[in-house]
Order: sequence, then C-alpha cells, then structure tokens
Amino acid sequence: MAAWQMFLVAVLVWSTTWHAILYQLAYTTPELGVTLRFGLAGLGLLVFCAWRGVRWRMTVAEHVRLAAQGVFMYSVSYIFVYHAEMHVASGLVAVGFSASPLLNGLASKLLWHTAMPRRFMLGGALGLIGVALIFWPELQGVVGSARAVTSATASESARASGTIGAITGNAALGLMFTLGAVGLSCIGSLVASRNSAAGLPLWSALGWGMLYSALCSAGVVLAMGQPLVLPTALSFWLALAYLALFGSGIAFACFLVLQDRWGPGRASMVGVAVPVVALGISAVLEGYRPGALAMVGVALAVGGNWLALRPAREQA
Repeated sequence: MAAWQMFLVAVLVWSTTWHAILYQLAYTTPELGVTLRFGLAGLGLLVFCAWRGVRWRMTVAEHVRLAAQGVFMYSVSYIFVYHAEMHVASGLVAVGFSASPLLNGLASKLLWHTAMPRRFMLGGALGLIGVALIFWPELQGVVGSARAVTSATASESARASGTIGAITGNAALGLMFTLGAVGLSCIGSLVASRNSAAGLPLWSALGWGMLYSALCSAGVVLAMGQPLVLPTALSFWLALAYLALFGSGIAFACFLVLQDRWGPGRASMVGVAVPVVALGISAVLEGYRPGALAMVGVALAVGGNWLALRPAREQA
C-alpha cells in the first residue's frame, strides 16, 4: 500500500471513530461501552503479538507501568470522551483534542526538560484559541437544538432503554468532559512515552494497556451499580467491532508504517486532518451547524496544529 493510501486510511478511520462512539452510546452506558471496546481491542492485539512472535509476557514491574498507561490513556479519559459526546457533537470533541500537543509538550518540558521550539508553543497556543472559539457559540446557545445520535431507529431505542435519549446540547458539560479527557490522556501519553523509552514493545504495550483499561472501566461499572447487560442491536456490535479492529488496529498500523516512511513530523499531520474530517461528519450525520466564529476556530485549531507538528526542515 502506498504511503498516501495509508495516510487516507488512518485519517478516515480515526475521523469516523468519534461518530461511531454514538452507536455505542445509543444502547449502553459510557463505562460499559469503554469496557467492551478496549477489552476486545486489547485481546486482539495480544493475540496478534503472540502470532507474530512479539514479546507479550511482562514482568510485574512492567505490568504496573502498563496498567498506569491503560487507566489514564484509555479508561478514564475515554469514559470522559463518551460522556462529552452525550452533550456536544462528536466532531467538537475531536477538535478539543487539538490541545493535546501543547499540553503534552508543556508537561514533557516541565518533567524532563525536553526542548520546546517557539513554533510549537505558538502553534499550540493558536490551537487552544481555536478550540475556545469553536466551543464559544455552543456555550452561548447559538447551536441549541438537540442533535440526532445515529438514526431515528437508534434514537428511539435509546430513549426506550433510558441510557441516553438525545444529545442534550449542554455544551458546558461537554466542554468540561472534553478538557478532562484531554488532561487524562496527556498523563497516559507521558506514561506511554516512558514505557517506550524503557524498551517495552509497542504492540504488546498497547494490548496490555487496553486490557487494563477494560478492567478499570469494568470496575467503574460495578462500583456505579450499572447492569452488565449486553445490547442486542446490530448497529452496536458493528460499531464495537469497527472501533476495536479498525480504530485500534488497522489505523494504528498504517500510522506506524507512515512514521517509518515519512518520519514522525510528517506523519503527525494525520492528527491535523482528523478533527476537520470529524467535524464534517458531525455536520452531515449529527446536524452540527458551525457559525462564522466556529469556522474561524477550526482554521486556528488546524493551522496551530500544523505549525506545531510540522517537521522543522519545512520551515523557510
């Protein structure tokens, strides 16, 4: 597969996973949805590691580190993501993650004194301003109508089940959950970077991290007294399979190959394109209608990420 084809696969898959989450939320709680998603993905990745001969047996100390990675990077952060999507369009949550590069860079600099170029700081700041502008109309109630979750059938089933009726349009809660998810994901990313520096195999680290995230999320389900009832809707299981197989496996594989061929800087442009496509999907499938201020915010968020993530050799 050509590099540009892998780029398209990674962008399209990761852009659509934000919307696919809604097909889970239509039939179950965020906590159980995260449990099932990462439990299936983690098992699949470890089976893949065993099949390809990648080291998957870990020491006790390594398991502790991988558990920390999974709890922050996949469990609590994604529970927050799922809750955020109950209140705002999925594309807005995707754009909210534009703040991740700046937060990760600042944390890395504070903890380990890593270099932080000026263009990275400027790009990250522009991204934050863009996110604020995108959410501002929502917080002001400019977009106040409730949005369809998936389809009329899914919405009716969701209302009947009592898990989620329709997206509430409570942008303040959506923003709070989004920011919480970004912050928790940042902690998980820092732990993951230390695990990578320690020489832990990437694929098995992902697999174990996701399994531990599923265990943590299952514990939250039990602690909250939520029923462990598996949905029977076909759309739920199709979305679950898509999120676990494509979102956690195929797209990640394409991205890693891109990193080898293009280098980390150029490959990171995947993260610039994903929020744009995700917002487009929200506009088409969820009824999201951005105003002029939100469009300016999108331009700043995308441009800021491009400036922060582009390779240094591309500078004039």
